[in-house]
Amino acid sequence: MQPYELLDSFTTPDGNEMTLYKQGNELFVNYDGRELMSTRTHRTECTLARVACEELAGVAAPKILIGGLGLGYTVRAALDTLPEDATIVTAEVYAKIVHWNREHSERLGANADDPRVEIRLQDVYEVVGERRAFDAILLDVDNGPIAETLESNSRLYEHAGLLRLKRALRRDGLLAVWSAHPDPAFERRMAAAGFLEVQAPVARTGKSKGARHVIFLGRAD
Repeated sequence: MQPYELLDSFTTPDGNEMTLYKQGNELFVNYDGRELMSTRTHRTECTLARVACEELAGVAAPKILIGGLGLGYTVRAALDTLPEDATIVTAEVYAKIVHWNREHSERLGANADDPRVEIRLQDVYEVVGERRAFDAILLDVDNGPIAETLESNSRLYEHAGLLRLKRALRRDGLLAVWSAHPDPAFERRMAAAGFLEVQAPVARTGKSKGARHVIFLGRAD
């Protein structure tokens, strides 16, 4: 087995360490010593973008917001699914994550510099303060409704945060939330916040098996 090579690291506002490792041709981002994301496993991030963006078929010049750049797979899948007149606003709180995407563009792709992509170095909670701004909001933030890497992320998934997300969506806009785990209580909170057609399809890391992740979907009125 090839050894892991530490490429870079930084400390989050919560005092934990985020690290970028390389093993062979693969990249791994660890948080507090635990693997958070990698170039080896990214199927569910792509599924999040594909499922959400396919729901926008027929929408003229769609504008979407992606919360969390990660290793760029959600953005890449959105670019591959949306039309050429789309706008993809990506909110990423960590400048280092943006830097890693650009520094390793030969592995991750030139997503950050695609003319359809606007990267904002902001907490996504601040961006969704805009009213009726987006046709869809895709949240690939933390581990989903159970925020683990940044305590402030949890406010996105509480009742007040869901109302804020709904107000940022245009009429019939779509909220899509990636989650590492099923969470029936979160489905109920989405419905209580006024989201319609709430559902939680399963996405697996492998084609027929693998980790069972969830994508929560809900429509704004």
